[in-house]
Amino acid sequence: MLEGILTGFSTAFSVTNIFMVCVGVLAGTLIGMLPGLGPISAIALMIPITYSFDSSSGLILMAGVYYGAVFGGSTSSILVNAPGVAGTVATTFDGYPLAKRGQAGKALAVAAYASFSGGTVGAIFLLLGAPSLAVISVSFQSADYFALMLMGLLAVSAFTPKGQFLKSILMTIFGLMLSTVGTDNVTGIQRFTFGQLNLVDGISFLLLAMATFALSEALMMVLNHKITTVSNKTTLKPEQLKLSTAELKAIGPTIGRSSVLGFLVGVLPGAGATIASFLAYGMEQAIDSGSNSSVEFGKGNLKGLAAPETANNAASTGSFVPLLTLGIPGSGTTAIMLGALISYGIQPGPQLYAENPEIFWSVIISMYLGNVVLLILNLPLIPYIARLISIPRQFLIPLILFFSLIGVYLVSFNTFDLYLMVGFAILAVFFRFLNYPLAPVLLGFVLGDLLEDNLRRALLINDGQLSFLWNRPITRTILIFTFLLLLLPLGRQLIRHNRGN
Repeated sequence: MLEGILTGFSTAFSVTNIFMVCVGVLAGTLIGMLPGLGPISAIALMIPITYSFDSSSGLILMAGVYYGAVFGGSTSSILVNAPGVAGTVATTFDGYPLAKRGQAGKALAVAAYASFSGGTVGAIFLLLGAPSLAVISVSFQSADYFALMLMGLLAVSAFTPKGQFLKSILMTIFGLMLSTVGTDNVTGIQRFTFGQLNLVDGISFLLLAMATFALSEALMMVLNHKITTVSNKTTLKPEQLKLSTAELKAIGPTIGRSSVLGFLVGVLPGAGATIASFLAYGMEQAIDSGSNSSVEFGKGNLKGLAAPETANNAASTGSFVPLLTLGIPGSGTTAIMLGALISYGIQPGPQLYAENPEIFWSVIISMYLGNVVLLILNLPLIPYIARLISIPRQFLIPLILFFSLIGVYLVSFNTFDLYLMVGFAILAVFFRFLNYPLAPVLLGFVLGDLLEDNLRRALLINDGQLSFLWNRPITRTILIFTFLLLLLPLGRQLIRHNRGN
């Protein structure tokens, strides 16, 4: 192992590969900032370029693009409430309220520090335990994944303001309903398409995310003249980006917990950065529910921003465990990277560790180097990036509308998606006026397919019996934790009642 690590260091720190890291993270960050172009599109564009490099350099470049895009995706989420990358949806919950309060620079700084910390911890875990962590990946079965998805869905209680738990559950169910639109993966039967061929492939996540957050926010600005952006005379000074000692102490434990949780979730094939960010956000609000925070979650709490940003970057690193050690893609992005590796004539899996140590270890080591480069590149740019929020509203609203619509159109080149997107945006505005939370819709939509597929497989393995829910210790443990999570709102009410007395 030590010999392999030394080989990886010499490969990763070659001039060519350091250049690849810099180019990859810079390209990924810029692409991640643009709503509509996520890491999958970015890596797909990079594959033809990497054919002229050796396999180590090509994979290092693609890995840099991957976590650079996740890192950059937080920018549009914080500044214009446009989570173009699925893993940064939870970032909007507290990041955008901070930007609206004139603290865009601080929000971007917290996101940068949290992303760096999550990526660094993930890279260290990957370096020390990648072969051993492969055991965790294969130990999870369909029943365990079903329980994990169920826990993710019931984390909706974490996004619930006082007295709105039922509303959040209803919106989660609405998201689950939307996830069933399209062709059934098992039977091939079309469901809820109403004879419309444009719905055969289902509803795009990007379409729904941009409609419910970015487009609806622009429409709310038009309808409500009291909603204002930061004054265009605002100039960010370097000292405004600094965090106080109290703020660092507050988010420090959050970053530590979210790093571990995010990495472990990322290790599981099919879980990924999106689920990790939602779970981390839910865990932090559950932990913080008994404290007297000056700012509530969902209204600009720094912990609520640090948790998902840490978790999604740690999960992005963790997703390389099943890819490199088992040859199993843990997400759509790593599936494309798997195809690229195979095209190089390299088969990821248990033998990669022994047969190609320079590839295995150099990719892992380059991830830490990439996180350092990301921090160095992005921190000096924050004052300039944050000025986007100070654009006058008459210019900002058309920009949001343009990037939202063009981002969705460039993915499908289908005008039907634009009509559908506008329809969802109008519906989202209606829900916002009724004070219904929109985050649970995306949570239910993201987890719906995974929940259904794993439930089917678990029932198939157990001859249609529900005994799979308690047969395995892992499943039982997750379900017990899920039950406790469901009781969380009741616990909060009891605490408030006792304090009132």
